Amino acid sequence: MRLALGAMLLISLDSAAAEAPLRFVVPDSWTMPMVQLEHGRPTQGILYDVMLSLATQVGVPAEFHVLPRGRVQNAMEHGEVDIRCYAAQSWLPHQSGDYIWSIPLFTQPDLLITRQAAPTTVNPATLPPQPIGTVLGYSYPTLQPLFDSNRLQRDDARNQEQVLEKLLAGRNRYAVSNQWSLDWFNQRLLPERQLQGVAVLQEQSVGCYVRNDPQVPVQRVLRTLLRMKMSGEIDDIIHLYIGDTSAAKALSQQ
Repeated sequence: MRLALGAMLLISLDSAAAEAPLRFVVPDSWTMPMVQLEHGRPTQGILYDVMLSLATQVGVPAEFHVLPRGRVQNAMEHGEVDIRCYAAQSWLPHQSGDYIWSIPLFTQPDLLITRQAAPTTVNPATLPPQPIGTVLGYSYPTLQPLFDSNRLQRDDARNQEQVLEKLLAGRNRYAVSNQWSLDWFNQRLLPERQLQGVAVLQEQSVGCYVRNDPQVPVQRVLRTLLRMKMSGEIDDIIHLYIGDTSAAKALSQQ
């Protein structure tokens, strides 16, 4: 009888452990189409859909921790969250802790954009001194030497949507945006008012990284992300929100 009770207890404990949530970190600076935050909780968006589908396919609940961007890595290091998506190893050159990275899942170009369409691409190094719309805390390696020499100046906003709003309002002549945010923002504008990319500053492959912890189903997470990418599911989610991104590809070939 004791053996039977012991076996039942072990089964119950195993089931409880299997149901431990996968804890995703969500920077509060994310905006659509990456994530929509309502009352401090994500409700939709490309990354929300990817993370929710990932947890569902792994077979555990998803738990979202919305944090200021400056606290994200600290939360990973202290085991408060398990997985961070939309990140690149080059963004974290001094990363401490034991993590395993997924394959690249997304490719995001950073674009120099303007309100007025230009017939040709723009070389940032030839621009006259002026402020450039940027996101607070984001790094822009291509522009950094120009910022350091004061040839150009950062004009930081809290998130990417605010950068685009300021550009549309004429606060700056140029700004920097990732392709997803630009496409999403332009969807609500008439064609003659849409913001235009005039240079590809850099293209970054980004993915997810997971805490290498026995309590986290690391290998199942990585296998599932690989399957989601190879099956086209991730690309389908992106297409659902922003459609075709061929415009950025054409710009990068000019």
